[in-house]
Amino acid sequence: MDEPKAPKPKWWSRPGAARPGDRPSDAAEGAEERTEAAAAQAPPEPMDAPMEGHAPEEPAPRPLHEPDPYSTPPYGGPGPWAPAPPVQHPAATPAQGTHVPPGMAQAPHPAPGMAQAPPHQTPPQAPVTPQAPPQAPGMTPPHGTTVPPAAGPVPGQSAPAPMPSHPGMTPPHGTQPPVGSADPHHPAPMAQPAPTAQWRGYDPWTVVPPAAPKTPKAVSRRGAWIAVLLIALVAGCVGGGIGAYAERDNASGGVDVKLPQAPVEKEARAPGSVAGIAANSLPGVVTIHVRGSSEEGTGTGFVLDKQGHILTNNHVVQPAGADGDISVTFNSGQDAKAEIIGRDTGYDLAVVKVDRVSGLTPLPLGNSDSVRVGDPVVAIGAPFDLAGTVTSGIISAKERPITAGGEKEDGSDVSYVDALQTDAPINPGNSGGPLVDRKGRVIGINSAIRAADDGSGLGGGQGGSIGLGFAIPINQGKRVAEELINTGKATHPVIGVTLDMGYTGDGARVNTKGAGSGPPVTPGGPGDKAGIRAGDVITEVDGVPVHSGQELIVKIRSHRPGDRLALTVERGGKKRTAELTLGSASSG
Repeated sequence: MDEPKAPKPKWWSRPGAARPGDRPSDAAEGAEERTEAAAAQAPPEPMDAPMEGHAPEEPAPRPLHEPDPYSTPPYGGPGPWAPAPPVQHPAATPAQGTHVPPGMAQAPHPAPGMAQAPPHQTPPQAPVTPQAPPQAPGMTPPHGTTVPPAAGPVPGQSAPAPMPSHPGMTPPHGTQPPVGSADPHHPAPMAQPAPTAQWRGYDPWTVVPPAAPKTPKAVSRRGAWIAVLLIALVAGCVGGGIGAYAERDNASGGVDVKLPQAPVEKEARAPGSVAGIAANSLPGVVTIHVRGSSEEGTGTGFVLDKQGHILTNNHVVQPAGADGDISVTFNSGQDAKAEIIGRDTGYDLAVVKVDRVSGLTPLPLGNSDSVRVGDPVVAIGAPFDLAGTVTSGIISAKERPITAGGEKEDGSDVSYVDALQTDAPINPGNSGGPLVDRKGRVIGINSAIRAADDGSGLGGGQGGSIGLGFAIPINQGKRVAEELINTGKATHPVIGVTLDMGYTGDGARVNTKGAGSGPPVTPGGPGDKAGIRAGDVITEVDGVPVHSGQELIVKIRSHRPGDRLALTVERGGKKRTAELTLGSASSG
């Protein structure tokens, strides 16, 4: 090993090396000559050579590749290391490999002068897995190099071990197959095709160029807008189709629609609200149905006490006459028969009574003298037989002198009322119902309306409300109701004079002639005692002007018998004051 190494001869100066242009047979002949020369100078056989008596040596297996005809050392200078296995490239063969007969698997042909290992000492070789060969100093990668056809022995170095052959093995990538074969018994292997792109990843020596980075395609603004518009158009079409389909299913009853709704509120309303007033008052309001021999009608009334007395208008029960039928329906739906206790045409009030009815709810009574214009009020009744109707409004005016009835020629059926005016809607059927204040107290009895189609007067028409309703003050109704319940008759306050109802001047003039055979001023009556004479004109009552005989009657009827009044009397162009105490007269 310490012997100096001879310089490497050039590939064209080596003995027997093939030169450019030489034929393969020439290279083979040179190789044979070198083999014979090496055999003459070969050292004695080593100690592990086969002994006598053993089986004769089998010929060494033929290498897969022929020696490089250009004598290029594949691994650089000589050294003690073993050559790396060649890189294996799969050939275009079936997946299970190409079958090689057992006789074809031979060891590589040894170079001249190199020791050959006995066949029985060659260990079995495992299948070769392609992997990167180890790199030693001075080694040249086998990729792209050629193998010399026959390399002479290097002084001081033993020949490398032969490379076993395995089925399916192919020459290293980049090596050239031998042009000729030095062994006449073994034909030269056929050239293998170049590895395809499918197998290049298995070659550790193949350089794969990096893939060029993909350049994102630039999208123009116009293209982006077109894409957005197309998406919007498609979305609109899809949404419209879904909506049309859903609407069609809904129309056909295929889909149950569930709408949001607030839960039921069980909170009580404020007592002063319309709802609170109605809730407290409706149980005490009734609907009255009257049937007589010639006519029938519907009206309203309200409960006065626990005994079953109900107050209503006289014109409500008048159709029943003396032998008619009166029925009462309560807000709860309970029906009961009623009878007339008493009625008065001058005040247009009547009282009926029901028997054997429990659970009655009397309505509290207020004071009509405390009412002010603008106070809120609620009217309850059965307009056009619609029971339990509630309307609201305000007090529009007080002390409105109105008359109702007057169908009889003698005027005995005329009602004179010093009424409360309200804009709460009152219609036919509301008559006799309560007009209550914000505390739920009754302050009036709904009695008359000014209808749009009735220009002649109050009460008779069936027209609807125009916001002009009139109610009898509860103070007057209370007095009359008490008298009707107690005696069956009501008393009227009187001044003991007859009036000229045809007088067209301002004020109420005392008639110059008496009614029938009597005098115009009742002797010993309230007027006679106050000094009133026939032909006098009364212009004021307690300082309130009166413009007609009807207004004077209304003012007097608004008081109780026994009340004291101050009258302003004009006689011969002179005015004076006369004080009198109201008398009493019973209704017929």
